[in-house]
Amino acid sequence: MTKVITYGTYDLLHQGHINLLKRAKSLGNYLIVGVTNDNFDRERGKLNVRNNVLERIEAVKATGLADEIIIEDYVGQKIDDIQKYEVDIFAIGSDWEGKFDYLKEFCKVVYLPRTKGISSTLLRNESQSSVKVGIIGLGRIAKRFVTEAKFVSGLEIRSVFDINKTQIDNFSTENNIPNSYYDLDSFFSSIDAVYIASPHLSHYEYIKQGLEAKKHILCETPLVLNGCQARELYTIAERKKLVLMEANKTAHCPAFNHLMVMIKSGVIGEVVDIEASLSKLLIDKTLREFDKEQAGGSMYELGSYPLLPIIKLLGTEYQNLNIYSRMENMVDIYTKGVLKYPTAICSFKLGLGVKTEGNLVISGTKGYAYVPAPWWKTDYFELRYEDQNENKKFFYKWDGAGLRYEIQEFMSCIYNNRLNSVRLRPSESIAMADIMQQFTERKNLMEL
Repeated sequence: MTKVITYGTYDLLHQGHINLLKRAKSLGNYLIVGVTNDNFDRERGKLNVRNNVLERIEAVKATGLADEIIIEDYVGQKIDDIQKYEVDIFAIGSDWEGKFDYLKEFCKVVYLPRTKGISSTLLRNESQSSVKVGIIGLGRIAKRFVTEAKFVSGLEIRSVFDINKTQIDNFSTENNIPNSYYDLDSFFSSIDAVYIASPHLSHYEYIKQGLEAKKHILCETPLVLNGCQARELYTIAERKKLVLMEANKTAHCPAFNHLMVMIKSGVIGEVVDIEASLSKLLIDKTLREFDKEQAGGSMYELGSYPLLPIIKLLGTEYQNLNIYSRMENMVDIYTKGVLKYPTAICSFKLGLGVKTEGNLVISGTKGYAYVPAPWWKTDYFELRYEDQNENKKFFYKWDGAGLRYEIQEFMSCIYNNRLNSVRLRPSESIAMADIMQQFTERKNLMEL
């Protein structure tokens, strides 16, 4: 038997892909197709991939040409795969001519002719008109959004809105955004989707008005501070078939997602404890973060991040939550929460003006995962065991401010008609809002 292996992204599977697979198949008796995973594509800068890895695998499977499909996860995997599967021929498109000659040490390398005049890039350019995006709230995070959006294809920032006229004029001029609006209805009529980066307490009204105007919504975290409001908003989005997504950048971080998948697969056994911490040592007490009228305090400002791994791994059905806070001028400068699940206990620590070790530790019956500070921008983590020889370290790339990952997922949801993302499901976002509401209502809360 002659085994052939080939690799590709196979985004927007087209006739060129099919022709290449047929040519590879004709070289032998058994064709193995390697499909690059989402994280690997990101590391190579491919934030323009339209279909996720599962969709791309299904598309390749539907051709009936692949005898076996594998996922390409890391640089250097081709050598490992060739040896593992005892491959005779490595086949790849002729646009890679010479790039894979190093594999000749392990098998025969064949460069196959490409189908002229067709590619995924051309199809994307022809089939998609850019999503016109508007920004509400023009503070610090909005500036990062403009910078990060340049790394994602398929969107165009067209309009800005803010209640501060001077801020609108300055922002649009500095960032070359063509349209500035002081009227919300006019703003909505100029765009297809909205990025909301306004203060926390304004999120609910802006999201609701945006959904009623039939716009897709990406809103900064926390989405809202009330579970009932979160349920209402997701219900409206579903009814109107619109994407509503909470912009928690950690949830879309490649390394964090890989960690969650590994933990769920049982690499450290059953999870029995999670400790997550996040703090900022802010000295200036005149900042918005310390203003009770603007939902200041560590819980509202930071809480959604350490809650993320807890809810992702153990779900939304916790049995009890106790909260302990140190208050100053009616805002919490330090908060610790303890959640009890049927078979696990979890805690999170938050600080504004109080500094704590900002790491993440997930303890299991076989070992534990350790993510050093700042864990929320995960680029490295370890799996540790009783036998230290079994310990493993994982390194990843974190690009820029990290917003490009959530922007790419938002665009992918819109283009593929997926109303929400598995990286932060509506039920998980609602659970976070429920916890914010419990804090607001001072249930099970003890002040220090």
